[in-house]
Amino acid sequence: MNPAPQEPESRQAKAAKIAANPAGFKVCEGCDSIVGAGAVLCPNCHSYRFDGSAERVIQQAQALGAREQTSVTAVDLS
Repeated sequence: MNPAPQEPESRQAKAAKIAANPAGFKVCEGCDSIVGAGAVLCPNCHSYRFDGSAERVIQQAQALGAREQTSVTAVDLS
């Protein structure tokens, strides 16, 4: 059974938390996912190249928070 789609407000709230603490995150250069600053590999595409600049993290958080989820996650595959 698939989980219910996330509400846009939920994504916006998560994006706001990320944008408020960009030092705790980085953006995968392979798939544009936002991951924790301690990640070595992207859990989505297994890339090892990241952009950890605050400007990029904030920009990507705002972009992802403004649209519906389009990527497939591990939850979708179980």
